Amino acid sequence: MDKPQIIAHVQKPLTYTLFDAKWIPCSAKFVVLGSYPKGTGALQVYEVSHGDVKLIHDIEKSKSFKCSTFGASSLQQRFIATGDFDGKLQIWNLESTELPVYSVKGHKEIINAIDGVGGLGIGEGAPEIATASRDGVVKVWDPRQKNDPVATMEASEGETKRDVWAVAFGHAFNQHDRCVCAGYDNGDVKLFDLRAMALRWETNVKNGVCCVEFDRKDINMNKLVVTTLESKFHVFDMRTQHPQKGFASLVEKAHKSTVWLARHLPQNRDIFMTSGGNGSLNLWKYSYPSKRVEKDGKGVEMGVAGTVNLLQNVTLSTQPISSMDWSPDKEGLCVCTSFDQNLRVLIVTKLNRV
Repeated sequence: MDKPQIIAHVQKPLTYTLFDAKWIPCSAKFVVLGSYPKGTGALQVYEVSHGDVKLIHDIEKSKSFKCSTFGASSLQQRFIATGDFDGKLQIWNLESTELPVYSVKGHKEIINAIDGVGGLGIGEGAPEIATASRDGVVKVWDPRQKNDPVATMEASEGETKRDVWAVAFGHAFNQHDRCVCAGYDNGDVKLFDLRAMALRWETNVKNGVCCVEFDRKDINMNKLVVTTLESKFHVFDMRTQHPQKGFASLVEKAHKSTVWLARHLPQNRDIFMTSGGNGSLNLWKYSYPSKRVEKDGKGVEMGVAGTVNLLQNVTLSTQPISSMDWSPDKEGLCVCTSFDQNLRVLIVTKLNRV
């Protein structure tokens, strides 16, 4: 019984397709986003109280919502940024949702993934939002600047545009450095250096990339988890980049189906949860090797990958778990959504002991 346990605290069926859920920082509330059958967007705010969840705001908008982030907002405002099926990036004040505080038609097609940095006291530098779309383009936005992105990453002329499924910020540990990692439907993983405005590294993991996440956004790059179709995820050690071999990595099979996402525990960057297309959640711990760096035959430094250990797993649903978010404030509290139209609040115990 020393192992962490994953306990379903609340389960609530809803009347729409759930795509994303995010905790509102410094609160017991969370936002759930999705799509009603008629194609309109659902945005609901719930509060956890007395062993249940209470609906506080219920908002319907003209277009279905796909993804969201609080990452570029201040802790005072806590505005949520959303990406929708129409390619629009919008920022909402949850206290008054009549009109968005920021809106831009960012992409020609659906925004698949979104991430924010520079807000919530996480990551130095400007507040920025990255969006990844089916149109093959990754864009970085500064909400203080209207209409135009501050950076655009797309295929060169003549190259095939690939559907971008995943995006994440990292390496934002001072005022100048910042990276964006993007994952594509053909297995490409690309790391863009925003300071140099250049592609820093790329690889292919042979299966469509469902999620990319750094273990922390606001430190010198440490680890990157990449999850894919066909039951695999990769963990890259991002501290040491070899000129030819790139970053060292390990690959693990999990869930016996698509690994939809990975989410690192805010209180411990070496623990992360993955969610599967078979409705399961796996809790992992990463262990570093005895030496993180070794030299190749020519004396050039290269990284050494560690190992992962499965701490606990649970099957919650018969359908894929589409989103999962740890509470930034209460260790072990998390919310997840699945395609069986159920919202679940979970408690993971004993995380401070692993």
